[in-house]
Amino acid sequence: MSKTVAFFGASAGVGLAALKTTLAAGHHCIALCRVPAKLTSIFPASTTPNLTVIAGNAHDVAAVSKCLQASPGKFVDIVVSTIGAKPVMNGMRPGIDDAEVCRKGMATLIEALAEVRKNGLVGGPHIIVGSTTGMSKFGRDIPLAMIPLYHVALKVPHQDKGIMEERLVASGEGFTIVRPSFFAGGESDKKIRVGIEDPKTGRESEAIGYTISREDVGKWITESLILQRDAKYDNKIAMITH
Repeated sequence: MSKTVAFFGASAGVGLAALKTTLAAGHHCIALCRVPAKLTSIFPASTTPNLTVIAGNAHDVAAVSKCLQASPGKFVDIVVSTIGAKPVMNGMRPGIDDAEVCRKGMATLIEALAEVRKNGLVGGPHIIVGSTTGMSKFGRDIPLAMIPLYHVALKVPHQDKGIMEERLVASGEGFTIVRPSFFAGGESDKKIRVGIEDPKTGRESEAIGYTISREDVGKWITESLILQRDAKYDNKIAMITH
């Protein structure tokens, strides 16, 4: 059965990889993009009729609301949000362009869902968000050697993702949080290992590793959460690594 999937943050990285594989499987996709040409140059309308690109910002309730309806009176089946901050230089120090990009994006999505429901829609999409390892409240989920990088250099973006996760869990929406290990390299044939946490009750299984590629994360999201969603990931955190 064909599904309709809304994407936020699909112009690059994990989101783009998931969008490519979802489109290739024949599902209809709606992608919100501040610069639509970034996607239409990759997916021309003439060859990608199952993609709708909407111009807008993931922090704009009106723009996000447009992406949440597959058709009048019907929610999209799934939302995939992989928005994140971009690295910038603050003088001589590295930083990010928006320290609250993820938490604001989640607040906007939750508000947009409420707005759309005012029009009589019931239910809601399953929400998949891209986060990161190194934030577990139930024990170490990264190698010991990576602790300085995660807890010092990446402290600010990780705080933002933590608030994003908390807002999603508290919202009452159906969700899966995907926490990949550190991004490196391109698509590979390495086996992907998955650990699972319940955000309320704790660790169910463990997978600790150093790296994984954005392409492999996007493909895993498509295969495990979109094409045939495995119920063991419903309302859970999936920690994935090679």
